[in-house]
Amino acid sequence: MKKPSAIFLDKNSLYPGDLDFSALNNVASWRWYDNVNVSDIQHCIEGAEIVVSNKVVLDREVIANSKKLKLICVAATGFNNVDIDAARQQGIKVCNVRAYATSSVAQHVFSLILSLNRKLFSYKQSVTDGRWSQSDFFCYFGEPLSDLEGKTIGIIGFGELGRSVAKIARCFGMKILIAHSHKVGSENDLREERVDLPTLLAASDVVSLHCPLTEDNFHMISASELGIMKADAILINTARGGLIDEKALLYALKNKEIGAAGLDVLEQEPPSVNHPLINYHADNLIITPHVAWASQQSRQRLVNEIAKNIQAYVDGQQRNIV
Repeated sequence: MKKPSAIFLDKNSLYPGDLDFSALNNVASWRWYDNVNVSDIQHCIEGAEIVVSNKVVLDREVIANSKKLKLICVAATGFNNVDIDAARQQGIKVCNVRAYATSSVAQHVFSLILSLNRKLFSYKQSVTDGRWSQSDFFCYFGEPLSDLEGKTIGIIGFGELGRSVAKIARCFGMKILIAHSHKVGSENDLREERVDLPTLLAASDVVSLHCPLTEDNFHMISASELGIMKADAILINTARGGLIDEKALLYALKNKEIGAAGLDVLEQEPPSVNHPLINYHADNLIITPHVAWASQQSRQRLVNEIAKNIQAYVDGQQRNIV
């Protein structure tokens, strides 16, 4: 049986050096692009039955002019880079990949929490600049340290990722609050207390965001919400940058309205070198470059799941259709 023709528009976005692509090679005949130029997208797609894209935008015009296209595979969970309505009108299936990076993201969340809570950067610097060497005692104690046990973590967005973070939090002995959602939860949710957002923000020592970005929750954490939080609270965002008003966050950090923030996402990505948060050099902010998802294991799962989606299409089945 002849394999369908497929193209991968931005293979390098998966940092492929340590990945095995044999599962994809088994299900289709490929043309690979490291990162296709916007002006070349239409030409590249021409004649392809299957297109895989991580971040390359497939808009209405591109989709309408791709007459042989039957399946779009998004190499991610979010699919805002594809005009879904246009694809449906053309009879093109769109599928995504789900729950492939849960462990990676949850571990990154706690890497940020622990680094900020234990003041690791400040204490590392105390060793480098000689303060420990000059101490009168066997240890150098520059800032108060605290445990996570007994503290409260407020989780906004209680899907796959939020649940995984809650599971780890329980191991640290943390209390868990979950923000109300319009979605109907499972019975497993009933063990956690559901509260409104102001109550969660006021009661939490750590607030972690795990909800998708929508028109309704853009800048859901702004000056008023930051003002509700505890003065020593830690804010974590590994979801989407647009959930936080970055100007308000910078002001809150500078003026010690909250304790610290750990961000893996910003509203504009990649950010300008002049981005105010990037140029705020203080120990109460950690920014990582959208890599919470990107462990080797997660990226390999992503590749393998794309292959399964394509195999399902070849077999006349639907898998992870959005």
